[in-house]
Amino acid sequence: MRKIGNFTAFFGADDVFSNWHPCRFTYRDVDFTSVEQFMMFAKAKLFNDEDSAGKILATHDPMTQKMIGRKVAGFDLQVWVAKRESIVFVVCREKFAQNPGLRSILLATAPTELVEASPYDLIWGIGLGERDPRLTDRSQWRGQNLLGITLMRVRDALAMN
Repeated sequence: MRKIGNFTAFFGADDVFSNWHPCRFTYRDVDFTSVEQFMMFAKAKLFNDEDSAGKILATHDPMTQKMIGRKVAGFDLQVWVAKRESIVFVVCREKFAQNPGLRSILLATAPTELVEASPYDLIWGIGLGERDPRLTDRSQWRGQNLLGITLMRVRDALAMN
């Protein structure tokens, strides 16, 4: 995590805001080890792919979870796009609500804008690296920053509790 002006940039599994950061939480009596695991599990369940859902829960490796998630049977991009942000909001809310240390870190970022500085991800990230000088100019972003936006919504929700 790196604060640059009014932005807090993050990237990589070591960063607490990353979907790959290891952390334990429970949702509807299912235990998870990362946001990525929950996200891919929810994706498999959304498309009624119980085989993939089971495989995702059986591994604690986010890369393996992502690879299984990319092969979910019956996947429909339109349905996923309509549901993905609400799924990620729920999982991030649970991650930070159930882990007080992580919650404190998230709340301490207010009022900065959270930015996933992934040079590779044009959906959840901004498509620029954390050291890229264009990071502080939203008009230069190549990606949508859906993870940063979702984390700020979670931060706002948790600050009210």
